[in-house]
Amino acid sequence: MNSLLLILDLAGTFVFALAGATAGARRQLDIFGVAVLSFATACSGGIARDLLIGAVPPAALTDWRYVAASLLAALLAFRWHSLLEHLHSPVRILDAAGLALFAVTGAYKALAFGLHPVMAALLGMLTGIGGGMVRDVLLAEVPIVLRSDLYAVAALAGAAVVALGNHFGLAPAGTALAGAVLCFAIRLFAIRRDWQLPRAKVVADDSQGP
Repeated sequence: MNSLLLILDLAGTFVFALAGATAGARRQLDIFGVAVLSFATACSGGIARDLLIGAVPPAALTDWRYVAASLLAALLAFRWHSLLEHLHSPVRILDAAGLALFAVTGAYKALAFGLHPVMAALLGMLTGIGGGMVRDVLLAEVPIVLRSDLYAVAALAGAAVVALGNHFGLAPAGTALAGAVLCFAIRLFAIRRDWQLPRAKVVADDSQGP
């Protein structure tokens, strides 16, 4: 199971890094800026999770494979981002894949450190959304998780499957797959069909006059 989680975590790191690097290349950042954005997108959520559960120093800062995956994604996106742009909403689709993988691995790591299933699900969600939030802030954008898309909800759903599966003693590999698929499916349908949470309504103030 530890090997499976490591594979999923590195896969999520690479996919999230590719999403961040593609977003940076789209904004015409230089190679250093793309690399920084790639690493920040890929590892911020995991670093936050590890700090909160006491897994210090965080894995992203001690295991060279996380840095290597981020830099490889940065180089690929910097060189061939024009090819990625031919995909429909490339950054959002890659982001959805990374979200699914990180929500699952984040929840499992929290459970391994003895957290209650509810808190493990929340930390799985945090692992998934943290990198995207940092990426959007660095690009001077409102984080996607705050723009009414089904983003955090998708991550929480995937992490909840893992927490429930662990609670009822289900097979970890099957539970991880189910959680990742559910998270990715919710996010993908939200992108394709423009599913959104209710937004706050702004009431025009007519008292000021024209």
